[in-house]
Amino acid sequence: MSIYVGNLNYEVTQEDLTEVFAEYGTVKRVYLPTDRETGRKRGFGFVEMATDEEEAEAITTLDGAEWMGRTIRVNKARPRESSSSDGGTRRFSN
Repeated sequence: MSIYVGNLNYEVTQEDLTEVFAEYGTVKRVYLPTDRETGRKRGFGFVEMATDEEEAEAITTLDGAEWMGRTIRVNKARPRESSSSDGGTRRFSN
């Protein structure tokens, strides 16, 4: 499972997140999504830790902490909701 990290400073790097989360265990992966059109970071990211215990400790300690001038939100990432290719409208044929 991954950790969702929200309300990030737009200047944060993968290395910055790795450094902070490494204090709580082994960081396996860091992902910072970017806007497709502008290439700008979107203000949130995902961190994958080696064990559930490390994830739990990082979440408990870092949620609500101030970092790089912002109060970050840290919690377990939820699975992405699937979206239909027709924009959510259902079409029925007669």
